[in-house]
Amino acid sequence: MRIGFDNEKYLKMQSEHIRNRIGKFGNKLYLEFGGKLFDDYHASRVLPGFAPDSKLRLLKELSSQAEIVIVISAKDIEKNKIRGDLGITYDTDVLRLIQTYKDQGLYVGSVTITQFSGQESALLFKNRLEKLHIPALKAPRSFEYAKTVESKEAAK
Repeated sequence: MRIGFDNEKYLKMQSEHIRNRIGKFGNKLYLEFGGKLFDDYHASRVLPGFAPDSKLRLLKELSSQAEIVIVISAKDIEKNKIRGDLGITYDTDVLRLIQTYKDQGLYVGSVTITQFSGQESALLFKNRLEKLHIPALKAPRSFEYAKTVESKEAAK
């Protein structure tokens, strides 16, 4: 079978490009990763040669400069939304991801709960995170990244 994707080349080029962009923006750059950071078997099926853990490996290459912020919707917490592939709720998955990233040597700086409008279950999850010493921030429905997320100081 012919491989259509050079995973090692991808990792090298992406990490170089990201480091260059970090340098252009005062050593701070926000990246949003869509999809799964590891165990991405769908991407590896549709793109022969793409490794299921490519995004995680990319982050590990940048680990000395990276802070991960995990985002979850308060609506998904409220609905007890289940991940179809794992059979666990999204909030349970956040806890799993935090531990997985830490085990890989990555820094998880906080969790942001979006679309927050006072949902009791989201508040309970925020409290649970804080008891685990994980900063948890609330963002209202009209989420504007830099403007409306409460500061870590205000969250206390």
